[in-house]
Amino acid sequence: MRVISIARNAFREAVRDRVLYNLVLFVLLLIGGAIFLGELSAGQETKIIIDLGLSAMLLFGVFIAIFVGVGLVYKEIERRTLYAILSKPVGRGQFLVGKYLGLCLTLLVNVLVMGVGVSLALIYIRRGWDPLASKIWPAILLIYLELTIMTAVALLFSTFSSPALSALLTFFVFLIGHFSGDLKSLANTSSSGVARVLFRVLYYLLPNLTTYSVITPAAHGIAPDIQSILLAIAYAVVYSTVLLAAATMIFSGRNFK
Repeated sequence: MRVISIARNAFREAVRDRVLYNLVLFVLLLIGGAIFLGELSAGQETKIIIDLGLSAMLLFGVFIAIFVGVGLVYKEIERRTLYAILSKPVGRGQFLVGKYLGLCLTLLVNVLVMGVGVSLALIYIRRGWDPLASKIWPAILLIYLELTIMTAVALLFSTFSSPALSALLTFFVFLIGHFSGDLKSLANTSSSGVARVLFRVLYYLLPNLTTYSVITPAAHGIAPDIQSILLAIAYAVVYSTVLLAAATMIFSGRNFK
């Protein structure tokens, strides 16, 4: 119940943040631009709309996860409201999980709004129902799962670092996570033993976000199969849980007196 209350308050705070509305508005405008570009490109309308729409959904979702996520703990410390919260029968782990769930709920609302926008754009460009309007939703689900992982990463860094450094580190994790396959190749082909160990550690330590990169197949009408989706869900849950556990350990060791 305490976790739910914290999550509800975190969601309300995020919704009151005008940045979220501006991001959603910008993405919807981008989808409108995709419709315009699609009409200029004969035969490529749906591909352009899905490509731009889902890419914008991912990028701006990551920005929300990073810039809101890294401030979840810092803002409470700066406002000194954290002391009042922790003085109540609320554990530090409950506080972090509540903040995490609140931001995940915010991202869910934003992803749903953007996804509906992309689907409506596809229906509009076809002047009627387009099967792709429903086929893109598995890809949207995978994008959301990736955002939940990045939220956990941002929250972890925010427990021991400044907001600026936390945002930078989280963005680096996002970039490297999309090239995890290259890390494995470097670990296998590098001539230096130290480099091989380093690349191998990074490969297993950082999230493998290539699993969630299905925007290009979605633009061609190819949806991920059920097994891939279930594995992606399991990976996101396990990885986020591990990150939240690590964040709780670090946060519990900090002295705010």
